[in-house]
Amino acid sequence: MNKLRLSTRSVLLALAIGLPAMGGFGSVSAQAPKAIQQADFIVAVVNSEPITHNEVQTMRLRLEREAAARGGARPDAQELNRLALEQLINDKAQLQLARENGIKIDDDAVDQAEMNVASSNQVTRDELRKRVAQEGLSVTLFRNQLREQLTLTKIREREVESRVRISEQEIDLFLAEKSSGPRLSGEPEINLGMILIAVPENSTDEAVQALERRAQDVTARARKGESFAELAKTQSEAFDKGAKGGEMGLRSAQRYPELFVKAIQKLRVNEITDPVRSGAGFHILKLLERRDPPPVGLTVTQTRARHILLRAGPNLSRDQAVARLAELRKQIVSGRVSFARAAQETSQDGSASQGGDLGWAGPGQFVPEFEQVMNRLSPNQVSEPLVSRFGVHIIEVMERRNMALTEREQREMARSALREKKMDETYARWVDETRGRAYVEMREPPMTSTAPAR
Repeated sequence: MNKLRLSTRSVLLALAIGLPAMGGFGSVSAQAPKAIQQADFIVAVVNSEPITHNEVQTMRLRLEREAAARGGARPDAQELNRLALEQLINDKAQLQLARENGIKIDDDAVDQAEMNVASSNQVTRDELRKRVAQEGLSVTLFRNQLREQLTLTKIREREVESRVRISEQEIDLFLAEKSSGPRLSGEPEINLGMILIAVPENSTDEAVQALERRAQDVTARARKGESFAELAKTQSEAFDKGAKGGEMGLRSAQRYPELFVKAIQKLRVNEITDPVRSGAGFHILKLLERRDPPPVGLTVTQTRARHILLRAGPNLSRDQAVARLAELRKQIVSGRVSFARAAQETSQDGSASQGGDLGWAGPGQFVPEFEQVMNRLSPNQVSEPLVSRFGVHIIEVMERRNMALTEREQREMARSALREKKMDETYARWVDETRGRAYVEMREPPMTSTAPAR
């Protein structure tokens, strides 16, 4: 069996837009808000470790940007401060528990995480670092944030995964309940493109009208044939600055704001909405893809992909491998060389003789850091270099299909769904337990204004 495949799937880093239930990294903009220069003071203490006002404001800005990106209503300043402080208290308590348990993250793991954040955003590591600098965050501080997130992921895995058990009786009940309904989910999966024309708080009516006219102008340009992706990069004021051409990713309709779902209900693929107003501003939406969910327990989406793998070693550093594959990707995308030939001549994986072809694979058959990037690719799209535990890869998705599941595969699917649900529930209880064991002293409350203190 190919070394990329795993018999079980662990909960590791998720490098997609938005934060998963078990924690992880979103786009760099969501993780690296511009530093807020203020007279600092302590707002809380967790087991003798302080949380400062500026830490709260930085976390608050991150939460505010995430809310704006989702198109939801913007919480008021006081609520944002409360949420930011609660998040920081939970994180501090969990990081302290990780240190007590001897959990350490080495530089290689941070390098891999940094490369995967870059790959998730379809940029090189150098471009990622430039974005980090533009957001007012040093590379050292950004890498420290990655190290903390890796530490949190590791302690959460160790503490939560060991508590989750799925019985055969639970699987039987799950399949019996699902067999009475026609689908796994009542919602289709959709992929939207978004351009956000932001409306600042306390804008005058005249300013709002001017921004609405701008949104209508951008909509008209997109409908006349201008590239939606390019307009997103130049016009969007979303947290990621349209880095992915405004693409928000294929996900169930339940994971999109209800406002967005209603706006695109009658659209056909590639059609564009009129500007949609939310608390964040005016959203211009394009329906990029729509997939109906498969019948329960009968089918699963399989992906046929190929890859090129380079392993770092004494004669090839990781950065050199990344640079080499980045150049090779340019040649493939431009048509100067075929992916199959490049794999045969370059790849250090056993699949090289087959042009890098990994065959048909279902969910959970590859390591998560590889599968997460693969799942975001469209057919014939080639990824930027990504780092896995096996080396540095580029991936091309060849095709996808829905295939009937055997009885055994249905049970594995049920086990996975039950495990994911229990993991969320168990994680929530563990967070409460960890917070309950910590000594938390509240000091001076954070200010609601983000203006610099004088």
